[in-house]
Amino acid sequence: MAMVRIRVALPDRPGSLGAVASAIGFAGGDIRGLVVLSSEGGRGIDDITVAFPGTDSSDLVNVLNAIGGVEVLSVTPVN
Repeated sequence: MAMVRIRVALPDRPGSLGAVASAIGFAGGDIRGLVVLSSEGGRGIDDITVAFPGTDSSDLVNVLNAIGGVEVLSVTPVN
């Protein structure tokens, strides 16, 4: 199982983080950590540590980017 830290920008409104968490689960990922970095101007920036099967995080990134208003800013491997 691989682990990555995904930095996402998302709308700062109820349900946005829940949609991201559901999408991660849908893609087979397991959230291992979450840090809210900032919230201003109607946008939140979060770091989410995710374990997922395999080694290629592109499916996970594609699922997150498909959520309206969500943008994956970076993906960093975690050892």
